[in-house]
Amino acid sequence: MTVNFDTIKVGDTLPPVNRTTLALFAGASDDHNALHIDIDVARKAGMPDVFAHGMLSMAWLGRLLTQWVDQRQLRQLRQFGVRFVGITHLGHQITCTGRVAEKFEAGGERRVRLEIQTANQHGEARVVGDAVIAL
Repeated sequence: MTVNFDTIKVGDTLPPVNRTTLALFAGASDDHNALHIDIDVARKAGMPDVFAHGMLSMAWLGRLLTQWVDQRQLRQLRQFGVRFVGITHLGHQITCTGRVAEKFEAGGERRVRLEIQTANQHGEARVVGDAVIAL
């Protein structure tokens, strides 16, 4: 399925996190931490299996922002930060959400502050953060 504005719906989730996603992200980001790709290393560290890179979730939130604001306008991004609050395990269905939390002016610009997060299929936040965009 091709994802575009006409085919996506509010509340759509990303495909479940799987080993292929983790391997592809490891290659793209050059983050080959074995906890994310080697089940034996993950188990030795006390985890049941490998788990997603935190920065993968931040990348998904970045995509949320670029789908909300035209990417040419995203150069107006003034702040983008997150806090990792939970582990994204294999099989998790992740939903990225955001909401306008504040409208304000600063430095002669009209800006919005967005609260953003990823959550799993149980509604448990995995990554929370905010972004400020000049509009």
